[in-house]
Amino acid sequence: MTTESTTWIIVGSPDNFAATRAHGFTVQGIKTRHRRKAEAMRPGDRIVWYITGAKAFAGHAEITSEFYEDHTPIWKSKDPKRDAEDYPWRFGIAATCVLEQPAWVSAEALVPHMHHAAKWPAANWTLAFQGNVHKLDAHDGDLLVDAINAAAPVADAV
Repeated sequence: MTTESTTWIIVGSPDNFAATRAHGFTVQGIKTRHRRKAEAMRPGDRIVWYITGAKAFAGHAEITSEFYEDHTPIWKSKDPKRDAEDYPWRFGIAATCVLEQPAWVSAEALVPHMHHAAKWPAANWTLAFQGNVHKLDAHDGDLLVDAINAAAPVADAV
């Protein structure tokens, strides 16, 4: 019996995306309050990074391990009330496509085609990306991964 992979959006600041990059895109953490989502994430699932402020998708990766707990500081909450947040639910990842900032994919262009975003009025589409992690259906996962792949620069011909 095979199970289809799930795609998850990881919402984070440019600084937290840079922290993931600094760790070689080998580990991703999610906030304390999302333990149940961490428990549902499996090796073979995909993550897509949504960058706040930029309102854009910066890349995608494959989850390579079950979740585990670790409190080593890597990511930081922008909310001063949550300064102690250390994104303890972590899993191994392997980047499959990471874009440099000028090539990040604007979310606004994709939102009208996303099932996930249909829950919010078009004028308030950014509400679809509040919170740290969101589970997507197969349509939305493929839409985002395809858009990110299409934005990736083509390697120079040899």
